Amino acid sequence: MTYTALPNSPAEFLVLHGRDSSLVIEHHADEGPLWRYWGPRLADGCTPGLPLRESRPLPSFMLDHDQPLTVMPGFGVGWFGQSALLAHRNGRDFSLAFQRAEVHWREPGRALELLLHDDTARLQARLMLSLDAHDVLRLQTTLSNLGDAPLELQWLAAATLPLPAEASAVRSFAGQHNHEFLLQVDTLSRSTWRRESRRGRTSHDNWPGAVVTTPGATEHQGLVFGAHLAWSGNHQQSIEWLHDGSYQWQLGEWLAPGEIFLAPGASLTTPEVVASLSPAGLNGLAANFHAELRRRLPWAGGRMKPRPVHLNTWEGLYFNHQLPDLMALADAAAEVGVERFVLDDGWFLGRHHDRAGLGDWWADPSKYPDGLAPLAQHVVSRGMEFGLWFEPEMVNPDSELHRAHPDWALQLHGRPMLTARHQLVLDISRPEVSQYLFEKIDALLSTLPISYIKWDHNRDLAAAGLADGRPGWHVQVGAAYALMQRLLDKHPGLEIESCSGGGGRIDFGVLRHTHRVWTSDCIDAGSRVPIQRHFLQFFPPEVMGAHIGTAPAHSTGRSQAMAYRGAVALSGHLGVELDVRHLDPDTRQQLCGWIALYKQWRGHIHTSRTWLGEAGDHVVWQVHGQPGGDDFLFISLRTAPSGHRYQRTAKLSMLDAGARYRLRVVTPDGLPESQLYCGSAPFFDALRTPEGVVLDGDWLRHGGLPLPRSLAETGFIVHLHKL
Repeated sequence: MTYTALPNSPAEFLVLHGRDSSLVIEHHADEGPLWRYWGPRLADGCTPGLPLRESRPLPSFMLDHDQPLTVMPGFGVGWFGQSALLAHRNGRDFSLAFQRAEVHWREPGRALELLLHDDTARLQARLMLSLDAHDVLRLQTTLSNLGDAPLELQWLAAATLPLPAEASAVRSFAGQHNHEFLLQVDTLSRSTWRRESRRGRTSHDNWPGAVVTTPGATEHQGLVFGAHLAWSGNHQQSIEWLHDGSYQWQLGEWLAPGEIFLAPGASLTTPEVVASLSPAGLNGLAANFHAELRRRLPWAGGRMKPRPVHLNTWEGLYFNHQLPDLMALADAAAEVGVERFVLDDGWFLGRHHDRAGLGDWWADPSKYPDGLAPLAQHVVSRGMEFGLWFEPEMVNPDSELHRAHPDWALQLHGRPMLTARHQLVLDISRPEVSQYLFEKIDALLSTLPISYIKWDHNRDLAAAGLADGRPGWHVQVGAAYALMQRLLDKHPGLEIESCSGGGGRIDFGVLRHTHRVWTSDCIDAGSRVPIQRHFLQFFPPEVMGAHIGTAPAHSTGRSQAMAYRGAVALSGHLGVELDVRHLDPDTRQQLCGWIALYKQWRGHIHTSRTWLGEAGDHVVWQVHGQPGGDDFLFISLRTAPSGHRYQRTAKLSMLDAGARYRLRVVTPDGLPESQLYCGSAPFFDALRTPEGVVLDGDWLRHGGLPLPRSLAETGFIVHLHKL
């Protein structure tokens, strides 16, 4: 028997720097590159100096050759942690160990390509890796089958990331319909932490990303790490303890049995992983992710226009579409300052309830005898944009489309066709299905002044079988992206909102092709506060659909004053989801005030940084501004009654210590001040004057901004201007 020499080539250190972070990879030509570091920024020129194996002794009862964590850990050849690849060719070629590695710098110090070869398993992996000036790390893997037989994939990590031994807890998001972005905090230990979704979409209950914290990390300080899989389908992530006390974090697409077979010569590219770290706590990490998403959003002409105030018809009218009522609603919407009128579900053939019509994308003549043109033209004549709701990926069994093409629905032969919300899922990976949908939507976009689509996806994928019996989850996501992009290419000014039963399809992948997300179907302001705060950990305010709904809220039965509903919606992309025709004069005036205030501040909120904080005793706050900037908007919300005699201050660490600031309270026109706060003091009286109050930045940083003793579910908004 011949023994093959183990890797022993000279080490080369590959170093990438961001603003506050660095990563170091140890490269040997005859094995997969080793992870050495991902953490706070190193000095220029700093490297480990010694190869890893020369600086750590082997423990007892081990293989004779050290097997450190690589950028793509192998299987079956000495690495006993989670592998980056699980695959085989008819039960053979199941092991993975790279024997050659090439490095190609795409941008010196910023972006590189690692080309890895396993000549035994006849595989090639290409890992693209970049680190930008905002400390955003992007990783993506392409696996190629160089063998002469198909390769079945069970698991292919998009990225494997190293985490230091100091990592102590992981913050992730769970939830359900109407209760998304529910924060979960788990302690890291020797037990593997894992989250998976097999629902065929990003999902309400397991969001494909997380934040890892170190001891002492808060919103404003401390080392934190974050990562997110930019993918709108099944996904998996795990954090596994390693025997040097550190961790490996893997993220990738969850694959169904038999879903991916790579033919000889074929390749598969994973979704992208977007990761970052910050030494400035959760707010610093959020700023990094916000900058990244703002860079990639597909705005027409490459630039965001002011985010127009929505009115969405769903909770105002549901399926009760009567043209005179809709025109009257459009008139009332224009009068209160709405800039975009979105006609939601109920406009197409047979759509009198949620049990029929999906797939028949033309106007119901019983509701619209002359089509949608009269309504669309009326909306535009009132100075508003016209938007329209679709659910392209779905079909009702009671529809002309399904009666003509029952085979177009995803299904498993011999299994029941499971419905959800009385609907099935179309196999949009079939060219004829995608073409049908494109033609129906394009016909409306080409003949009507439609500038906006609300694109819904109201069910999980079950019985997701393709025509040949193979699993269809993976191809369904790619086909949805392709259909969206085809429509955008044909209609460059079009904007698309991603909705999926509310917050079921929110990720950096779908936001390559969309411009806004519907954060939740729950518009109860009390429920929205934690949903929106946790959403802002990864996504900026301008894509966060935040509507002023009715009271009582349809999803919870609870009521809040217009003052609170407006304050909660102000910091996102504001919309209205109620029948404004029936508001009493006082409530209508208050709504006009909130819409006017949003228009005044949206350019600031939607281009600046966001800081989140708490002042204890059920008070949360956020600040919108630029580091070193002149203007900051402070919004605090009391979510429950006070349990303290005196309210803690809000310490605003983002302000300049050496500057002075003029503070004035911000109150929408028409809003009684008693609905903002009570229990006055001279300071709060002075805030209402034109002169306001002048305070030192250093005091506001360390002593804090005084907050009023307010009633439950009230807001307090202050403009801080640097003198």
